[in-house]
Amino acid sequence: MLSYITVRGGISLLAVRRACVLSRSAHSAPQSKHRAIKKVMVANRGEIAIRVFRACTELGIRTVAVYSEQDTGQMHRQKADEAYLIGKGLPPVAAYLHIPDIIKVAKENNVDAIHPGYGFLSERSDFAQACSDAGVMFVGPTPETVRKMGDKVEARSLAISAGVPVVPGTDAPISSLQEAQAFAQTYGFPIIFKAAYGGGGRGMRVVREYEELEENYQRAYSEALTAFGNGALFIEKFIEKPRHIEVQILGDKYGNVIHLYERDCSIQRRHQKVVEIAPAFQLDPHLRDRLHADAVNLAKLVGYENAGTVEFLVDKHGKHYFIEVNSRLQVEHTVTEEITDVDLVHAQLHVCEGRSLPELGLKQDKIRVNGCAIQCRVTTEDPARGFQPDTGRIEVFRSGEGMGIRLDSASAFQGAIISPHYDSLLVKVIASGKDLPTAASKMSRALAEFRVRGVKTNIPFLQNVFSNHQFLHSTVDTQFIDENQELFNLKPTQNRAQKLLHYLGHVMVNGPTTPIPVKAKPSSTDPVIPSVTMGDPPVGFRDVLLRDGPEGFAKAVRAHKGLLLMDTTFRDAHQSLLATRVRTHDLKKISPFVSHNFSNLYSLENWGGATFDVAMRFLSECPWKRLQELRALIPNVPFQMLLRGANAVGYTNYPDNAVFKFCEVAKENGMDIFRVFDSLNYLPNMLLGMEAAGAAGGVVEAAISYTGDVSDPMRQKYSLDYYVKLADELVKAGTHILCIKDMAGLLKPEASKLLIGALRDRFPDVPIHVHTHDTAGAGVAAMLACAEAGADVVDVAVDSMAGMTSQPSMGAIVACAKRTKLDTGIALEKVFDYSEYWEVARGLYAPFDCTATMKSGNADVYENEIPGGQYTNLHFQAHSMGLGNKFKEVKKAYAEANKLLGDLIKVTPSSKIVGDLAQFMVQNSLTRAEVEERADELSFPLSVVEFLQGYIGIPHGGFPEPFRSKVELERGKILHIKALALGDLNKAGQREVFFELNGQLRSVLVKDTVAMKEMKFHPKAQKSIKGQVGAPMPGKVLEVKVEVGSKVEKGQPLCVLSAMKMETVVNSPMAGTIKAVHVTADASLEGDDLILEIEE
Repeated sequence: MLSYITVRGGISLLAVRRACVLSRSAHSAPQSKHRAIKKVMVANRGEIAIRVFRACTELGIRTVAVYSEQDTGQMHRQKADEAYLIGKGLPPVAAYLHIPDIIKVAKENNVDAIHPGYGFLSERSDFAQACSDAGVMFVGPTPETVRKMGDKVEARSLAISAGVPVVPGTDAPISSLQEAQAFAQTYGFPIIFKAAYGGGGRGMRVVREYEELEENYQRAYSEALTAFGNGALFIEKFIEKPRHIEVQILGDKYGNVIHLYERDCSIQRRHQKVVEIAPAFQLDPHLRDRLHADAVNLAKLVGYENAGTVEFLVDKHGKHYFIEVNSRLQVEHTVTEEITDVDLVHAQLHVCEGRSLPELGLKQDKIRVNGCAIQCRVTTEDPARGFQPDTGRIEVFRSGEGMGIRLDSASAFQGAIISPHYDSLLVKVIASGKDLPTAASKMSRALAEFRVRGVKTNIPFLQNVFSNHQFLHSTVDTQFIDENQELFNLKPTQNRAQKLLHYLGHVMVNGPTTPIPVKAKPSSTDPVIPSVTMGDPPVGFRDVLLRDGPEGFAKAVRAHKGLLLMDTTFRDAHQSLLATRVRTHDLKKISPFVSHNFSNLYSLENWGGATFDVAMRFLSECPWKRLQELRALIPNVPFQMLLRGANAVGYTNYPDNAVFKFCEVAKENGMDIFRVFDSLNYLPNMLLGMEAAGAAGGVVEAAISYTGDVSDPMRQKYSLDYYVKLADELVKAGTHILCIKDMAGLLKPEASKLLIGALRDRFPDVPIHVHTHDTAGAGVAAMLACAEAGADVVDVAVDSMAGMTSQPSMGAIVACAKRTKLDTGIALEKVFDYSEYWEVARGLYAPFDCTATMKSGNADVYENEIPGGQYTNLHFQAHSMGLGNKFKEVKKAYAEANKLLGDLIKVTPSSKIVGDLAQFMVQNSLTRAEVEERADELSFPLSVVEFLQGYIGIPHGGFPEPFRSKVELERGKILHIKALALGDLNKAGQREVFFELNGQLRSVLVKDTVAMKEMKFHPKAQKSIKGQVGAPMPGKVLEVKVEVGSKVEKGQPLCVLSAMKMETVVNSPMAGTIKAVHVTADASLEGDDLILEIEE
């Protein structure tokens, strides 16, 4: 790095910023003639227009903007004091090149001076002359100087006269391809075409082989003509792998010229600068002095005034060659300002007024370098696709800021439209520090803070540049990007929030993307309600509970002769078979019949679990009102609910006081028995739920979730001893009833005898309740075995709502137990009446009935251990996604996912975690071994990550290792989203959907698939159809080189597109015959729009 003095203060700061503060009249000098500027127009757009406006405002000068018809919504128009339309009816770029309109607006609005910015008319001598002829000051060199410096051939001749080394090249602009061919034959390849009347990489093409000459000549000529209004070109010998060093100069009207040191602009692509550094890193001091001296001498030779840049190439031997003079302000002027503390735009305006450099305190010996500055050009280009420009709407914009960071931008805001008509520059990021490493670290930090969604940017590429060892510790040349392909190993952005908003927006506009896989319609037949006797219902177990309390109720249950039943028809049965969709209306109609004919039921399960979720989200019902209304209709049968321990009826842990209050209110509204469980049998969570239920005055029924097979000596993680010890803890904690919750229906008759027998021997006075599902079809046999072994209560569902993933048949259990010691005391004919009602009522929910896709249960549940309700849901989801034929794979993956997670107890929400991982494995075609091996690089479902973080408790045996240690446990990423509004249909067939995300307004554009069927759009190229050629980027068609019937070879040019003033040739992907052409010259295309079709 440089060893320049880095002291601030004193006379070295007598720069333009300081001069700005002083009054204009205080700086008069005998040799200078001042003409105060009161109003400035900027004949440009975007960030450079805003940069000049800000400088003018600081100097008390009024500002005027001009804009094209396409720029009516651009920020530069809003930043000016006045703004006027130019180039009405002209193409976007042509509007800013229309000199008569610009001069007319300036004269009509009393503009004193016009600043040209960079690009467009900034290096057009005829524009500078037109300003002079109109009596308007041109903020730049004189027209004659602009002409000399703008004509690269004449500038080259002047450089030779000043003794400045030049690259071999033509003495005048060439006018034909033949001249280019002659030069190439004389000097050999490589050569480079350059626009004679402009810069910025436009009209610049390197040619390395004779076969490329004609096409590159045409492209360079066309680009130069479009960008500068003149297609003249000159040719130079191309210097391989040079450094691109430029010197900032500043002159006044009195012959004073100074330099403000140099900038290294070697990091380029397509001859356009990407990163600029000031001062140049590791530049030989003697070479630096020669560059400065040559730049100043050349400027003095031509009487240069105002700001400009002299550009050089430095070859690998340290020899420098003059390239050109840019007689304007450069895009990268910012880094010079940061290291010299000189405001170049202020200086331009003061020089234009007639002030001398000494008046402004700008003397060569007073200019000092302070540290290092780097500029990055953040563009809307996709590095992964050869830096193709991207267009569209910026949906999210968040910038990187802070100490040492400066941002110059115009279109960088949420909602901005990036069009294909202009330059792709989005924002200039400038970082300053004491040296290159310091400035680079600030830049890296700032780039990491950026969030740009809706259009692609080059930020991932820039981040790679700033982590490159060569860039940070050595010198780079113009081939740096080409020779470091690892720069294109781009880290993908997560973009989680915006992806989620797009999905939600799509659902809001077009409805759910997962269709119901059946076309079944609800039955038109209403169920017939069985007759009910008049009067109050018979006394039931609830009367015992109200009279004797929970302890007396438990004793009565244990003392009861015969088998007691819990009916799940009101909840778990329809949750398993009908997706919990049964309405309160249909439950209420059958409730009086149940009250009068099933008074000897142990309980009726009718609440908790998914009831809350579905009632509120899908049925638009109040679950509390359901409880109240059913209680009034069934006063004699105890109600039972599922309480997920510390989760209550939710899916995450709630504060203790919330769980206690929930149980209290539930008891007050009619709930009696609280079946408390935890998805991992995690005791601390269960104890909290038990304590809350007990404090509310309810019956506490602690439920142990069952998995594995206690009759299999090879499966010992969940052994008989495990269940007995856990039951010990629950009985000690004061449970009134002990429950075995067999949520997958895994209890076989032999295992039932072993488990229930052991528990009965261990706890002779505690009532035992067994819950199960009938997925395998052995539920009746298992429940009868449990009863024989000492269970007091088993679960059933009425016959028409039983079987498969629901509970065993009530009628079957009643019939099998009849006239035995297990006799239920329930009249079988009443079960038939009850079943008939539900058989017809079930038809009302045909679209949700699991039998639409699942025709029977399956004994493979003993292998995959999928809980009943989840088995139904997974089967339905597989068919919805067209994967019905792969359900077997899903079930196998479920078993593998369970092993990956350490063989879990599987019940909501732990069952969902296993299911999410299983579907993740199927969707990504991953085996268990591959998941374990790649765990550190895969993006797992959130539920899996949160489980491994301990969100739902600690599983028996601990977390699986080393799987858990490999998974990235990202914490603190919570998105709060609120849908706000849906916009009207636009011309593109889209609707804007508005959200509030983490407190900020966000919106996304979503295609309305229904509306688009009635609208006409350009067809898209289908990648799956060979021969269809699509637009590689949005843009305008400049030329179509073929027609229908033309024979083409692979790689042959088909058409030319222009986007952001750069031209791209679309080549043929194959040899064949043109079948159809879908575009014409001047047509505007979006990305992937169909251009033409080729057939072999």
